[in-house]
Amino acid sequence: MLEMSGDVLIGGLFPLHITAPEPDLLYVSKPRYDQCQGFDYRAFRWVQTMVFAIEEINRDSSLLPGVRLGYRILDSCDHIHTGLRGAFSLLNDSSGWASTDPPCLGSGPVSAIIGLASSSPTRAVAHTVGPFRIPLVSYFATCACLNNKQTFPSFLRTVPSDLFQVRGLVRLASHFGWRWVGVVGTEDDYSRYGIQAFSEQLHEHGGCLAFYSILPKTPSPEQIHQIADTLEASSARVILAFTTEGQLYELLVEVVRRNLTGRQWLASEAWVTATLLSAPHFHPILAGALGFSFRSGNIPGLGDFLLQTRPSPRPESVFANMFWEELFGCRLSFREDETLAGAGPEPPACTGAEDLSTIESIYTDVSQLRVSYNVYKAVYAIAHALHELLQCDRMAQASGIKACIRDPQFKPRELLFHLRRVNFTNQLGEKVYFDANGEPVPLYDIINWQLDGRGGMKFEKVGSFDASAPEGLQLNMDEELILWTGGQIQVSARL
Repeated sequence: MLEMSGDVLIGGLFPLHITAPEPDLLYVSKPRYDQCQGFDYRAFRWVQTMVFAIEEINRDSSLLPGVRLGYRILDSCDHIHTGLRGAFSLLNDSSGWASTDPPCLGSGPVSAIIGLASSSPTRAVAHTVGPFRIPLVSYFATCACLNNKQTFPSFLRTVPSDLFQVRGLVRLASHFGWRWVGVVGTEDDYSRYGIQAFSEQLHEHGGCLAFYSILPKTPSPEQIHQIADTLEASSARVILAFTTEGQLYELLVEVVRRNLTGRQWLASEAWVTATLLSAPHFHPILAGALGFSFRSGNIPGLGDFLLQTRPSPRPESVFANMFWEELFGCRLSFREDETLAGAGPEPPACTGAEDLSTIESIYTDVSQLRVSYNVYKAVYAIAHALHELLQCDRMAQASGIKACIRDPQFKPRELLFHLRRVNFTNQLGEKVYFDANGEPVPLYDIINWQLDGRGGMKFEKVGSFDASAPEGLQLNMDEELILWTGGQIQVSARL
């Protein structure tokens, strides 16, 4: 757990690891805590963005004057059972949730939660906290299934629903005359609801699905080969992948092995800027890909803040220590982790001379902040709601001194009331507010994967989609900027 004390605590749930052990549901012994695997550098940047935003607010005398925000941040491991366990821990103040004997109840639960990333874990947590009207603000869960306010009364998000992304993808396909589209999805809510909406809207525009292949949660080599067979046999040359990069990785490895080039890949926002898939190995098939991404934002000071990350034996540095060992491939002398026993050769000891500024990493790359920016907006939305709830402006008018209600005591539903009504302009000049469904203005950038001439891949903005604009004005494309699959400068007639 990463935590800092404060007058008001905000919880955070982030997928710092991408693989979680399956829970033991035999109910014959106390569940054992097993370490999640696969550290995600980008998710750690999201965590640090939340910390950065809270520290920035605490230094701001005009927002929540006299009130100090604190945080408790846990690893959701991007799975339902670990996400729920983290949520219960935050709400019960069980700071020892990862131990073998955590306390049952505490005295200082969080007032709101920022999380989660994937739609299925988010849906489970939203179901759980909704009846208690505890605000849950997601920075990445886009499933349209979360729109229902009867089912998820306390859920809000700083990302648009997939309903709008799907509308844009269909408009994009129609714009280029693509009527015969193959689709690859997964078994989760994000993919299931998104592809269903895409299929229906594509049909309304005169198109059809050539095939719909589903990637299992943990696909076998045979299942990967079967889906690759479908891609290879199909006459469709436009393929929409409504998945995350981790789910898509093994399939694309097989697609590269078979040299299945000449296909136009369409990316959902979950992988459209995925560094994992931009490696040179995938260039023959993914150069020219198009997809939708969230609007990016430049957060002043965040880059320098990220470079200050250092390992430490202190308990609150557990995530930083994991990150350090993963990034530099070394072992911190003060780290004790029995799970490494027998796991292979012991890595070399960290020297203390490792320098983040000398290594390229998605963690320190702040050139295109999208999900991080959504985390940043979520923190500020909660802060502005607290500012109203604690009558900070009214207190200042009455006393002439910038101050808020001292010793704040309030119910989560009171904070939720004000959170739904926030309307402010942030430091980047963007208006932040939520509609009746608890969602932001549906704005997207359209991204094109282009070779940068230095052996790498760049994500170039070639258009935009504004679902709030009048019909006919929503899609804007700079077609002369697009590099298509195969390096062509105009769309192939074969598509």
